[in-house]
Amino acid sequence: MKKIQSIGIIMDGNRRWAKEKGLKAWDGHRAGVDALKKVKTELPRLRQKYGVEYVVLYGFSTENWKRSKEEIDALFGIFEETLEEFITQDDDFIFKVIGERERLPARVQELIVTLEEKTSTRTGSTLVLALSYGGRTEILSAVNDLIKKGKPVSEDEFTHTLWSSNIPDPDLIIRVGGERRLSNFLTWSSAYSELFFTNTLWPDFTTEELEEIFDDYATREQRHGK
Repeated sequence: MKKIQSIGIIMDGNRRWAKEKGLKAWDGHRAGVDALKKVKTELPRLRQKYGVEYVVLYGFSTENWKRSKEEIDALFGIFEETLEEFITQDDDFIFKVIGERERLPARVQELIVTLEEKTSTRTGSTLVLALSYGGRTEILSAVNDLIKKGKPVSEDEFTHTLWSSNIPDPDLIIRVGGERRLSNFLTWSSAYSELFFTNTLWPDFTTEELEEIFDDYATREQRHGK
């Protein structure tokens, strides 16, 4: 079995899932968070079976700030509840957030720091949540940081300046929800990632389907230009 160190998942389709069921958008987001929790629960098994060390979940993009205040407030209220729940648990996983953390609600920022600190000494797989994240914004942030240093920049130095610097480039990126694009997700580090697209809406995405994707990935040959 080919080992998979790092994966990225674009969690898409929460609002369409809710609309199909005659529910509010935030009901779809709550169902989406339930799917996220299932991934967290499966981390130890995915690590043992496939070698998965990092799972990066695209939770809220920089473009999502254009949505209505009502929906954004509801979504971050759900995130707040979820972070509080995770803090009370002792599951063996490491938690990190990448993105424009300063734009997040103050309480959410506090809970993120608390959960990151609590899980920092654990030995399990790392669950990374991309919040107020955009691949282009990440690159611009790194460029501006490096301009301040006033010297030529190598690819390695640039990579180490990104928000995602401590996360291995994803072996594969999965987009659920039927769209066939990356939508500004891990723009730099996805250069050689294998891409998988599924019509399944995120709240309906299962571990069984994830493992089918892993099996497909095992049949692909990565040459990286060689």
